[in-house]
Amino acid sequence: MIKIMRHHNLWFLLSTVGVLALLQPSLIFGEDAILEATRSEFQKIPIWVMGFSPVGQDNKISEQMHTQVQSILKDDLKRSQVFALANLPSSKGEFSQNKCVSLSPTLETHFRQVTVSTWGRLGIGGTSSGVEGLIFDACAFDPGHQDVLTGKRYFSLKTNDALIRLMAHRWADELVYRYTGEQGIARTKIAFVGEKENGRELFVMDYDGYDSQQVTADGYLNLMPTWSPDRKLLIYTGYRDRKQQIMRRELASGREEVLVPPASLNITATFAPDGQSITYAAAQEGNSDIYQLALDSRSAKQLTSHSSADLSPSWSPDGRHLAFTSDRGGRPQIYIMDDEGSNVRRLTYDGDYNAAPAWSPKGEWIVYVCRIPGEGFKLCRISPNGEQRSQITKGNSIDDSPSWAPNGRHLVFSSIRGGESQIYIITSEGEGLEKISSVGSHLSSPSWSPFQP
Repeated sequence: MIKIMRHHNLWFLLSTVGVLALLQPSLIFGEDAILEATRSEFQKIPIWVMGFSPVGQDNKISEQMHTQVQSILKDDLKRSQVFALANLPSSKGEFSQNKCVSLSPTLETHFRQVTVSTWGRLGIGGTSSGVEGLIFDACAFDPGHQDVLTGKRYFSLKTNDALIRLMAHRWADELVYRYTGEQGIARTKIAFVGEKENGRELFVMDYDGYDSQQVTADGYLNLMPTWSPDRKLLIYTGYRDRKQQIMRRELASGREEVLVPPASLNITATFAPDGQSITYAAAQEGNSDIYQLALDSRSAKQLTSHSSADLSPSWSPDGRHLAFTSDRGGRPQIYIMDDEGSNVRRLTYDGDYNAAPAWSPKGEWIVYVCRIPGEGFKLCRISPNGEQRSQITKGNSIDDSPSWAPNGRHLVFSSIRGGESQIYIITSEGEGLEKISSVGSHLSSPSWSPFQP
């Protein structure tokens, strides 16, 4: 893991570099640049995002594209909650764009010789050009001494909007990794449910709300999507002939199959951490219980058996425990049980309604929907031992369906704020609230994807 030493006067600058070169028959690749540093404690880094500077007589990279990349990078870095956008004081000096360009032919060799002990006064800069394609050379540098510290090279045969966005997202993720030692979330996806004329369909969009793609189009009710650990599949509840069944859909091929046959209730399905089974709530008659289905043998095992309703199972990241909702105490509350269904214990005691638990990827928090007197339905979080609890969302809203980002820091959820349900993101500390959905209405059941394999 890469660690960074905290200093009180950390400054980053950011711009992007694209240099025309002989392109290989591929879409986008990255060449690693190595940075070694240490960090004693976390602090947001003020960062200045410079612009794209074109070079070359035959440059076909438009000013609009330069602005687009700069804007995407700003949004990604701000959204990461690792960086804080700031204006660079004049005393910090200017970056010479030619510094990064001169290193382009030997980026990998140069960066492998760099070792830094602090990220004080770090920045990124460069230029762009392109005729038949684009090379994107992103350089991090010390703005005081003009020394290039680290960088990445991305190149593409095409320059369409999706690939430009992907390049910017990859560089933003790289910066997050260089500072925190953890993967960035800019290339993750979010599945959700949207209302159509004849039903409710599944959609997938980028983590920032762009490039929304419809996944199902069968005119039925399709609800509660959840990702497989390898990001290749979605499982969800599909209504057919007034019955609910658990469906599995391959995103690449569009192939669907029924995993759990129709019943009066088949809902809140989720993958186990190893991807070898799914867990869901089902009922033929009466109250629901939680079941686990092995995907290889298709054999189902009942995990709970109670006269009350048990719903919404959520696995701990180590696969040893499950959180779930149950009204066995008279009101919906969060409970935890071992992976075999034993050792059931109640987790939440504050309030008369706590439901829809989602265990964080790091295992340290369980987020859920809580009803707060005088405020209504909000998001809360609690530690698995019940010792720590806090409210995440506040204000005039109805919040529902929380799902963790794979970094364990951000959450996506649906919320009614101003009349219609839309998709929002926020950190688990309640910072960075942002509406990311931009099309459609009555959007619900968001599910954040794992990292890209």
